[in-house]
Amino acid sequence: MGLTQQLACYALWLASVFAFAEWLRSQQVDGEWVRKVIHIGVGNIILLAWALQVPRWVGVGFSLVFAGLALLSYRVAILPSLNGVGRRSFGTFFYAVSIGLLIFWFWRPQQQVFAVIGILVMTWADALAGLVGKSWGKHLYQLGSLQKSWEGSLTMWVVSSLVMALLLVGYFGFSPLLLAVSVGVGGVAMGLEMLSWWGLDNLTVPLGSASLCFALLQLLNYL
Repeated sequence: MGLTQQLACYALWLASVFAFAEWLRSQQVDGEWVRKVIHIGVGNIILLAWALQVPRWVGVGFSLVFAGLALLSYRVAILPSLNGVGRRSFGTFFYAVSIGLLIFWFWRPQQQVFAVIGILVMTWADALAGLVGKSWGKHLYQLGSLQKSWEGSLTMWVVSSLVMALLLVGYFGFSPLLLAVSVGVGGVAMGLEMLSWWGLDNLTVPLGSASLCFALLQLLNYL
């Protein structure tokens, strides 16, 4: 598939995600759920990019454009569903920046899987942890100005571990060591999410998860 066709696929995917989110917002769906639809939908484009082997400069370029739109959206209502939950956070900006950094660092043979790991941990684990914590979190704890729930934090650990296990085993083959790495790094991702202010978890969680997985697999001679 040529670059023009690839770009059309990515644009169609993103347009579909934002159109669906705007429709949900028009139906008076809770703003946090709408935001998570965007969070998950946009992040999963990395699977399409991986399958089509997008050039690194295209991935970085997309992330820079999205980061610019995110910053502008704090001032101008470009897409109200993007920052519509009434909280002070640069999470959307950090989200785009982390995708760009992961693609810049890892988008090369035998390393792309680590970019995918970082992005999908942020995409799925962080989003589901937030929704579980908001909807079903009963056992609360306080870290400075942050209030979290154990239900949300444990969701972060479980989903992070599952995402990494599926990707690592799917890429390298089954090994108990890979499962141990997934669970251990999943715990670190949970810790990074717990200690997040102003949306910084959208930077620390993906970069930390991907970098730690990469370092551990180097030590274990998988790379």
